[in-house]
Amino acid sequence: MKKTFYIVLGCIGVALGALGAALPLLPAFPFLMLAAYFFAKSSQRLNDWFVNTRLYKSNLESFVRGDGMTLKAKLRIVTVVTLTMSVGFIMMSRVPVGRIILAIVWVCHLLYFAFGIKTIKTPK
Repeated sequence: MKKTFYIVLGCIGVALGALGAALPLLPAFPFLMLAAYFFAKSSQRLNDWFVNTRLYKSNLESFVRGDGMTLKAKLRIVTVVTLTMSVGFIMMSRVPVGRIILAIVWVCHLLYFAFGIKTIKTPK
């Protein structure tokens, strides 16, 4: 039962990650990370299949290896998060503490992507 649940969640992660690779406002990276996690927990065969897909290789492989991310991938993620968080920031116009917390989280996010994740050249 647990294995089936992980397989279903992994498939949902792949589907959302594939959409995120095609749509500019939906991030692919977090969904593909979830898919990798759930497939690793559920089935060796599914995990092997997933890590050999082009979707995995172009979006996650370098990060999982510990090499880092391309500048393009970093900018795409930061842009989507900034747009998403700006909606929350605007909606919290009457909650100044919420805006302050959201701003702190956003700055920490930017610092992590700037200094916490190594930037690599685009693979050829």
